[in-house]
Amino acid sequence: MKVLIGQPKQETQLEQLRREIAAHADIDLLLYPEGYCRHTDLETLCQLAKQYATIIVTGYRDADRLDRALVINEQGDVRLDRAKTPEAGPLYTPSTAVIDGQSVGYLLCREVFLGHDGLKNDTVDIIFNPIGVGMFSEEQYTEWSGEAQKVSCQQSALFIGTSHADGSYRNCGFSIPTAFAFDETGEAIFLSKDDPRTRILDTVTHTVEFVDASSVEQTI
Repeated sequence: MKVLIGQPKQETQLEQLRREIAAHADIDLLLYPEGYCRHTDLETLCQLAKQYATIIVTGYRDADRLDRALVINEQGDVRLDRAKTPEAGPLYTPSTAVIDGQSVGYLLCREVFLGHDGLKNDTVDIIFNPIGVGMFSEEQYTEWSGEAQKVSCQQSALFIGTSHADGSYRNCGFSIPTAFAFDETGEAIFLSKDDPRTRILDTVTHTVEFVDASSVEQTI
């Protein structure tokens, strides 16, 4: 499977998503951050997924501006749509879905810290972690990516996360754009901070291609 991992700026018309899904016909899945879309974009997203036969995993804001999880399959059907879990937990369900013959887990932003208990009874091949804005410190980045690595090891699953390229946590004024991927053993495939370039990850070979560059980054 080829997964496009985007770190777009916060925008209102799906500009980057539209460009990237149209430009990369060979991808199987597009992963975008939490809160990238609005509830009024859902029909458009379903149409784009169907038109380009591409799975879309992201998050959106409902009419009350509350965050929700979203997975749309390549036929344009919504396979997962639920509210974000409060920080106290436990993890809301469903947090898994079957897409393209694979069982996937979904942890929306800080739900990564609920993943150990929330997913422990589920067998998944890939876990997605759409994150809202970037990290507010180097320490948070280390804690967050470390937690993702732990969940990856526990579930023996590929784990992929991504945030927006802009915006600070609770308007703290500081933001580190973040993206990462761990393999089924918890080994880092890539760890990215303050580098908002879009990547395409091949989940079989674990190679990473930069969309806006010709270089290919091999597995660490």
